[in-house]
Amino acid sequence: MLFTFKDRFPQLNPYWEKYTALQQRVEYPAKTTLLREGKIAQNYYFVEKGCLRVWFDNHEKDTTFQFFFENEGVSSLESFSKNIPSAFSIETIEPSVIQILSKAVFNEMLTELGQNPDFLLALMSISFDRQRHYMNEFLSRIRDTPQQRYMNLLAERPHIVKRVPQHYIASYLGVTSVHLSRIKNQLARKK
Repeated sequence: MLFTFKDRFPQLNPYWEKYTALQQRVEYPAKTTLLREGKIAQNYYFVEKGCLRVWFDNHEKDTTFQFFFENEGVSSLESFSKNIPSAFSIETIEPSVIQILSKAVFNEMLTELGQNPDFLLALMSISFDRQRHYMNEFLSRIRDTPQQRYMNLLAERPHIVKRVPQHYIASYLGVTSVHLSRIKNQLARKK
């Protein structure tokens, strides 16, 4: 989470360097579960290389709701911070290199930096950015048709369409793979 914002908060560079050095670097094959829904999150994952997806079991239907790529980080933050079961799973889509920050190291960082105004500003900025992103995703699910959501994906995050298998994109858009194929065919005919 924090390391994705180190360029925006260079005044915290000594801390970024210290805590980045305490991460564990691990290579994972595709389809590796890093956190299973219902388990308590013990780690924060920063993607050095590869792609992760976040998904949950919706009445025995796998529903993808987020993707993370290089220089992005993810955890089940509520589970991580409150020691409650995670509402979702995190898994690799591609072979990935992940930097793992343990909860113990994260808590040490919070203790050390908790009174630093620059650090608190960074945390607030990160929280607001995430909140805005998730609110936009939520509103798009309500307001936009699946075709509009796919077109937005093509315009705003084309790397997802290039790197993520179609069945995960369909799940992310809230449609079946067949419906996504129809959307793509309709768009191709309009060109």
